Amino acid sequence: MDSALSDPHNGSAEAGGPTNGTTRPPSTPEGIALAYGSLLLMALLPIFFGALRSVRCARGKNASDMPETITSRDAARFPIIASCTLLGLYLFFKIFSQEYINLLLSMYFFVLGILALSHTISPFMNKFFPANFPNRQYQLLFTQGSGENKEEIINYEFDTKDLVCLGLSSIVGVWYLLRKHWIANNLFGLAFSLNGVELLHLNNVSTGCILLGGLFIYDVFWVFGTNVMVTVAKSFEAPIKLVFPQDLLEKGLEADNFAMLGLGDIVIPGIFIALLLRFDISLKKNTHTYFYTSFAAYIFGLGLTIFIMHIFKHAQPALLYLVPACIGFPVLVALAKGEVTEMFSYESSAEILPHTPRLTHFPTVSGSPASLADSMQQKLAGPRRRRPQNPSAIYEESNPKDPAAVTESKEGTEASTSKGLEKKEK
Repeated sequence: MDSALSDPHNGSAEAGGPTNGTTRPPSTPEGIALAYGSLLLMALLPIFFGALRSVRCARGKNASDMPETITSRDAARFPIIASCTLLGLYLFFKIFSQEYINLLLSMYFFVLGILALSHTISPFMNKFFPANFPNRQYQLLFTQGSGENKEEIINYEFDTKDLVCLGLSSIVGVWYLLRKHWIANNLFGLAFSLNGVELLHLNNVSTGCILLGGLFIYDVFWVFGTNVMVTVAKSFEAPIKLVFPQDLLEKGLEADNFAMLGLGDIVIPGIFIALLLRFDISLKKNTHTYFYTSFAAYIFGLGLTIFIMHIFKHAQPALLYLVPACIGFPVLVALAKGEVTEMFSYESSAEILPHTPRLTHFPTVSGSPASLADSMQQKLAGPRRRRPQNPSAIYEESNPKDPAAVTESKEGTEASTSKGLEKKEK
């Protein structure tokens, strides 16, 4: 996972440009400001809209859009898994040909990018379809086994409108595959970021602190301790980072002196900010205090990252500045409002499927297994009361339709009445 803000040093041929001994002309201050401002804006868009869509996703009932909940165990293991993946990619680029690795990865992200972009633009495109558009429903279902042992592998529901969005996204995919243009790269990167913020849900604030704290150490180590992350980020030709050219004003769309921001610097703080938005809604106070606080903290942290990088002319681990800001600012607000307990006791996973019954307590059982088995057998062997299968059976038992039964009941009633009169006469 790339998680560093990188600046190709002005006047060098270090990142993505010619490496034949020629040097680039220094980027102008206007070009640098435009590049950094564009990266900041592109980072804010998927966080803001992804957080809003995460609320609808948590309340939705569509199985294909169910979020993936991150637990504290997942959060603790994630930095280790990310470190192994990063080091493995670094070794691959050192041992094998970079050209063939990037070709394989390009095909992989070509498919993922089309699906992610299609899912991203689908809600916006639905507003442009006419009311009489022939929209048909489809379901892609893959199962394993048969009978009672059948297990669903893939269950995805889509319609004709989704197919149209898939076709439009395929055009961007072909453009990226053939040209590797930075605009196509950013479209896929924004789609990946928005989908990550929308569909990856932290179950509580404590899990978010564990995840951000672990990746804080991960980011600092791999950026400052080694050159692994920067090397992978510059060698990895895949939409895992947002890029913007610093020489756009001089070269136009064919510019090649890029500043870059890893998607990890967007998605990781973004899912924490989305969690705070859902926490705001759970308070039912019609305010989004914690969401706006954390959103402002992200802007402050990323702006500080850009400033430090520009001063020292060295790639910076953005999470070094983002994690303290995104955690510290909301916690200070909670301390001021006296809502720290509510914040850390909030469980986001309880709102994913509100229509599903949940087990709130466990029954207490005692005794040995043999005694429990004996008691169960006695209950099974005991007399059972016969229950009518439907209300009509109850009505028929209390009101028999057989005329003979009705006559017998009348005769019984008359006999009991005559016996009562004889007792009164005596």
